[in-house]
Amino acid sequence: MARGVKGVGSTRSHNWRIQAPRRQPNLADQLYEQILNRIVSGVLPESSKLPSEVQLAALFEVSRPVVREALSRLQADGIVVSKHGSGSFIQRRPNRAFSVLAPPGDVASLMRCVELRIALEGETAALAARRRTADDLSSMVEALAELDAIIAGDEVGTEADLKFHLAIARASQNLLFVQALESLSEITLKGMQLARSLSLRRSKERLNLVQQEHIRIYEAIKAENTDQAREAMRTHIDNARIRVLTDSIEP
Repeated sequence: MARGVKGVGSTRSHNWRIQAPRRQPNLADQLYEQILNRIVSGVLPESSKLPSEVQLAALFEVSRPVVREALSRLQADGIVVSKHGSGSFIQRRPNRAFSVLAPPGDVASLMRCVELRIALEGETAALAARRRTADDLSSMVEALAELDAIIAGDEVGTEADLKFHLAIARASQNLLFVQALESLSEITLKGMQLARSLSLRRSKERLNLVQQEHIRIYEAIKAENTDQAREAMRTHIDNARIRVLTDSIEP
């Protein structure tokens, strides 16, 4: 096993004495999570430089393509930034509570699910704005009221959150959208649990901010504004990703 990488930023070599990812199908996911955990813990502080691709490959005992894929995902999530000719640097660090609440082994999958949901649910909301019925709107209002009560009671409210999103999927009048969201329900619930739990730890105002995003989606659907519904949904899901990974959405 590699003993660490010397002379990289201010990181001491003993901080890098880790076990290589287990030999499972997606090594890039495992490497992504291992590097992310070291960023969250502060072992790799913000603005510090990561080891080179060659060094990371040797350290974690994986191929360079695996390293590139893991770094690419960290860059897509806004955690790492690549500077041409200089290497990769830590751009942001998630809240330390992330390490406590994030399900081990699922972090990469959760983030990729968010990317899929942005595309899928954005179009679902647009169709819902065009096709929704009075009953559909009532289902959304019911879910919003349930979420209001949950926020007032300082609860997480994951199931009610998913209920709201499923109500919008049904309003699209396309069963395939409903089935697609239901097929993602397990990992979607994990992502919602993480995002809402982190928000609740931060402040009740953070969950109220999430609720305001839900209301904007509902109002656009009610007004039959397809473009606003699509954009409101895409923004809401992307904001959830940002809140989880960077803690930068106020309050």
